[in-house]
Amino acid sequence: MNQTERSDLPFEQVITDDLDLLLDALPPFIGDKVRESGRREGLLEVVLDLGRLPAARYPGREVMLAETEVTEEDLQHVVDHIGNFGDDNRAGIERTLHRISCIRNRRGKVVGLTCRVGRSVYGTIRVIEDLVTSGQSILFLGRPGVGKTTMLREVARVLADDAGKRVIIVDTSNEIAGDGDIPHPAIGGARRMQVPTPALQHAVMIEAVENHMPEVIVIDEIGTELEAHAARTIAERGVQLVGTAHGNALENLMLNPTLSDLIGGIQSVTLSDEEARRRGTQKSILERKAPPTFDAIVEIQAWHRIALHKDVAETVDTLLRGWQAPPEIRQLAPGGRIEIVEHAAESSAGAYGRSPLPLGRGGDREPHYRGGGRVRPDLAPDGDPGVSPQPRFTAPPADGVTLTRLYPFGIPRGRIEAAGRTLGVPIEIAATIDDADAVLILRSQYRAKPAAVREAEERSLPIYVLKNGAQFQIEQMLLQLQGGPPALPSARPDPVSAAFRETEDAIAQVMDQGQPIELSPANAYVRRLQHEMANRFNLESRSAGREPFRRVKILPLGVPGGPFARNENR
Repeated sequence: MNQTERSDLPFEQVITDDLDLLLDALPPFIGDKVRESGRREGLLEVVLDLGRLPAARYPGREVMLAETEVTEEDLQHVVDHIGNFGDDNRAGIERTLHRISCIRNRRGKVVGLTCRVGRSVYGTIRVIEDLVTSGQSILFLGRPGVGKTTMLREVARVLADDAGKRVIIVDTSNEIAGDGDIPHPAIGGARRMQVPTPALQHAVMIEAVENHMPEVIVIDEIGTELEAHAARTIAERGVQLVGTAHGNALENLMLNPTLSDLIGGIQSVTLSDEEARRRGTQKSILERKAPPTFDAIVEIQAWHRIALHKDVAETVDTLLRGWQAPPEIRQLAPGGRIEIVEHAAESSAGAYGRSPLPLGRGGDREPHYRGGGRVRPDLAPDGDPGVSPQPRFTAPPADGVTLTRLYPFGIPRGRIEAAGRTLGVPIEIAATIDDADAVLILRSQYRAKPAAVREAEERSLPIYVLKNGAQFQIEQMLLQLQGGPPALPSARPDPVSAAFRETEDAIAQVMDQGQPIELSPANAYVRRLQHEMANRFNLESRSAGREPFRRVKILPLGVPGGPFARNENR
């Protein structure tokens, strides 16, 4: 096994490539040429096409390896020294990470080969190690060759060896764990399930969950609708999912009808005339259909630089509103220190550092959400994530507040842990019902009475049934589970309840004194409810100001038309 350390990198990085095994499979005159001084370092792939000169590809350049054209005998020599080609026309070399892909003619004869060098790079996930070990489901995006599979392989090793979790790799083309029945050492203690044919990848994903009780499932190249649905099924069962998908950025997934379900799905909705006037939008709008499959998205820009979307639901909702949602840019500095190049910090331009895009028709638009997603401008942004893995909860249990172990069924564990950190509630995700103090489940799944529910009822465990998996509902459940805000000094008061009380007091004052009253700034969800409350008492109301200081004015009955008319933008 060849092993090198790259001293030109900003931190110590160990790379193993087994390059000699690949060169031995090439025709001798080609392999010897690559072994010459200076031609091994940085080699990406060797290309052999019938009737053309053999070429070696490096970052940004291509080098011809011989002056004679590739013959059928040369191609057959490679085919005889590697494994069998699968339905995806890919093969490998046993116990290595190299991938050999073939090009066939109409009769199925091999007329071209792409011999790609596979490397295991230890230390590539330092920039996101805190996110990986937090338990959140993560989706990696990036252009071909940027290192998605390499980073995915290192994620599996870290979660299996360092975090001690049960990790299953669904290895469709044997790229993650190498060819052959014995996985490559680069995946550590993670287990690997091979896929007979790429068309069955989604079925093997479900089989892994049902048969092997994993805590983490790793999957490369989610590319079909069936695989996207299988990924959602895995996430809803409380299993951490780490995968890659085609696309360079989050916006690519939003425009991809096949894979948009990974970020919650995008649908077109037609509003009524009155609702469109109230929101100040066109009648046809786009909105998110459901909670996203993945909690966070990592856009790999380079080996040591990534763009991080910590909250996929919030980012998608913000983009659909027409606002910018800049990601957090991280890179590795000398000494392995993590630098936040661009942090999505709160600024005067808007919450979380978003500045409004130029607005088209409809002016200042209201948000469009469905499936439980909504903006929470009353919450402060997260602080500096640092470089160490995040704990399951931010602080030890306070006096009188006990640690709560929750068993989620159909609810992503990362969302529950995020709600616990937001409220300061000490929680832990239980691996089995035996270790749980309570069970969380969605209403749609509770009706089916799965085995987990029946077992919880037999043990007399509390079962909390949620309408959907929105973080706000989880927060309310945690408050109830801990006995309400009085028992939790560190928990913040419920902003929705406070807004309702303010609205009720304002309505009573307007009806008594006949003078307009302006309420405190609130998010779009609260404002909509405030409008509905005023309408029930036959009072006029409208919205004024810009986010995040947009607020509702309640007006007495009978105010003439103009800026306070009922059909104005609210």
